[in-house]
Amino acid sequence: MQLVVARIGRAHGIKGEVTVEVRTDEPELRLAPGAVLATEPAATGPLTIETGRVHSGRLLLRFEGVSDRTGAEALRNTLLIAEIDPEELPEEEDEYYDHQLMDLDVVTKDGEEVGRITEISHLPSQDLFIVERPDGSEVMIPFVESIVIEIDLEEQRAVIDPPPGLIDDRAEIASSRDDSSEDADA
Repeated sequence: MQLVVARIGRAHGIKGEVTVEVRTDEPELRLAPGAVLATEPAATGPLTIETGRVHSGRLLLRFEGVSDRTGAEALRNTLLIAEIDPEELPEEEDEYYDHQLMDLDVVTKDGEEVGRITEISHLPSQDLFIVERPDGSEVMIPFVESIVIEIDLEEQRAVIDPPPGLIDDRAEIASSRDDSSEDADA
């Protein structure tokens, strides 16, 4: 099983160091010197971490074979991927690995079917579930506690309490806007 643990940012200095956006709660384990990581795109790797340090609150890494700024800059936006045991679970109760969340059915708290999680997008501010709806369209659902109110791995479902407009069809939203504008004209 593979887990995205970081994304390489810009080069730092002239000796091959890069900044990284950490995407794991265990950077000391997953991003330690000697760790060999797969990459996306795959042609960039695998990469072996030579050194790591924190500078001004950011993690800086240097990889074996990358000794200058040009080489470091060529790695920009590469995802770093660690191999994990499929049976391994996160330490915290409300934490999940991507493989645990993929293919969960998404339903509202009222039981309305929304779709199935097909992708998880890791953004700087929050993660997003990419959910394929029964009609083949997609909807993005922020993976935040106020919206995703329950993850039930035994039942293979995520229960959401979406704010108005998050999962509504565009036609329904347009219709409600038309209705409200007619009321304003009256």
